[in-house]
Amino acid sequence: MWCLLSSGGRKSELLSRSPASDLNVALHECMAALDLFLSNKFSDALASLQAKTKDSMYHALTYATILEMQAMMTFDPQDIMNAGNTMKEAQATCQKFRKKSTVADSINNLVHRQSLENFTEEEIHAEICYAECLLQRAALTFLQMIKAVYNAYKFVLLVCFPFSQDENMVSFIKGGIKVRNSYQTYRELDSLIQSPHYVKGENHLHFEGGVKLGVGAFNLTLSMFPARILRLLEFVGFSGNKERGLLQLQEGASSYSFRSVLCTMLLLCYHTFMTFVLGTGKGNVEEAERLLKPYLARYPKGAIFLFFAGRIETLKGNIDAAINRYEECCEAQQYWKQFHHMCYWELMWCFTYKRQWKMAFFYADLLSKENTWSKATYIYMKAAYLSMFGPDDCSPFGDNEVELFR
Repeated sequence: MWCLLSSGGRKSELLSRSPASDLNVALHECMAALDLFLSNKFSDALASLQAKTKDSMYHALTYATILEMQAMMTFDPQDIMNAGNTMKEAQATCQKFRKKSTVADSINNLVHRQSLENFTEEEIHAEICYAECLLQRAALTFLQMIKAVYNAYKFVLLVCFPFSQDENMVSFIKGGIKVRNSYQTYRELDSLIQSPHYVKGENHLHFEGGVKLGVGAFNLTLSMFPARILRLLEFVGFSGNKERGLLQLQEGASSYSFRSVLCTMLLLCYHTFMTFVLGTGKGNVEEAERLLKPYLARYPKGAIFLFFAGRIETLKGNIDAAINRYEECCEAQQYWKQFHHMCYWELMWCFTYKRQWKMAFFYADLLSKENTWSKATYIYMKAAYLSMFGPDDCSPFGDNEVELFR
């Protein structure tokens, strides 16, 4: 197939190519784009995908996913809007490849659950890509809503009187519907894999990896909700089991599939961030190290993996080693400054642990000038560090802690 594509091939041979082989080529091209992305070649990764986003579900999904990652890091309204529109277009591309239903099929599906066993390989891949688009669009909807509230200084009003903010409630409900539809699709696809009648296609490994990513992510995320909220979610059909979620993601991470790196990143986030930030349990640093090791060997200058390496060193109490990793991460690439900002935040805390207040102040100041996640937090931290300065220490930039606190 690769020889055929590279040599130009005869037109008749290209026309006779099967959907399964088209799918195989698309997956290989998207994995090559991911390889570029993980090697810090972000613009090259996007450029390699863009031309086929209208004709290939995997090119469209991968392209939109990279833009969504950027939006999540920048928290910039324009980036969030661009990512949302691109993900919506990706969903439309996936829809082209989904199984076409007649009116009779639609009526029958209202009474009996749709059987996926008669779907072609391309159609079940379209289902998994469509579900992933829904889930990512829901995440962007919630992010957009939070940003709107943040900009309008209405957070307290929204919490106290949530139904008074009509636009935000509509966005919240729309996001909830997307999550619900995505969740149901993942459950049905998981049942398909367990079915004795399911016939594995040429690209089954990539499909199964997608199911494990979705089922694992849902179970793990839902399990972290407070018990009272989880009982309410179970009432409307959701369920979350932490052990199952972790197992699904571990199996997805250990397979050589298109989504194995996403499974790995979710597990790294869980073991090094979520458990500590949410207080839901003890993170498994040893497991995080095991997951990270092969990626760090393959991408020694990969910004994402250097960042996680720094986080692991921080959790182990090796603060100097952590500082070295974060500085390596900043030096590794200059295209996405957002990676730098994540490192600045961690460096700020590393120097706090070392009681080096001037260096901690330096990174808090950088964040206050360059990053938009929470200006108030950065200004507060600057004031806190200034208040730790000794009587003979000069105040950088002429800042005054009292004015900053105000």
